[in-house]
Amino acid sequence: MDAIEAAGFLFDMDGTLVDSTAVVESVWTEFCARNALDPVAVLAFAHGRQAVDTVAHFLPSLGEGERAELVRDLVAQELTRTDGIVEIPGAASLLSRLRADGAPLAVVTSAPRELAVVRMRAAEVPVPEVLVAAEDVDRGKPDPQGYRLAAERVGVPIEDCVVFEDAEAGLVAAVASGARVVVIGAHESATTAGLLRLPDYARFEAAVFA
Repeated sequence: MDAIEAAGFLFDMDGTLVDSTAVVESVWTEFCARNALDPVAVLAFAHGRQAVDTVAHFLPSLGEGERAELVRDLVAQELTRTDGIVEIPGAASLLSRLRADGAPLAVVTSAPRELAVVRMRAAEVPVPEVLVAAEDVDRGKPDPQGYRLAAERVGVPIEDCVVFEDAEAGLVAAVASGARVVVIGAHESATTAGLLRLPDYARFEAAVFA
């Protein structure tokens, strides 16, 4: 049984608490077809990042208004597609236990707040009181702003928090924030070297220290 003790627990959402892979791939593949883009390249870049940053990266000639319209359309499609969204094994149980223990707890996601809530509810994962979403930050992942803001909102120094992440952009943000970092899933890169790794939360326990 894996166990981690921390004063605060910060979680990414997609790929870390919920598996929405089918929805994400479907929506972005359709977007790529409409805009003559390579879906493999777009999906590799998009994972863990805000949609507006992905659109800006691949369609740099668009004006701000056009980008905003494309992002609104993407989010609107994602809000209506919840079939196949499931929890990462053990995620719902873990968050429920942490809440019952009164643990400082937050989700830090690149998704808009409404979409994050829809996906977590679809996967039957409890939504914590502190949810730092895309609209709460000026700079999305890989910038550490979101994780530092979450630590501030739960009232715990970032160095006493543990962050759970699955994607490169989020892992870079988490490491840069100063928190301890746990990799969820199979992603490997120079960023993950030396970090604790869990396949999921099925055999994981968390303890809170003051």
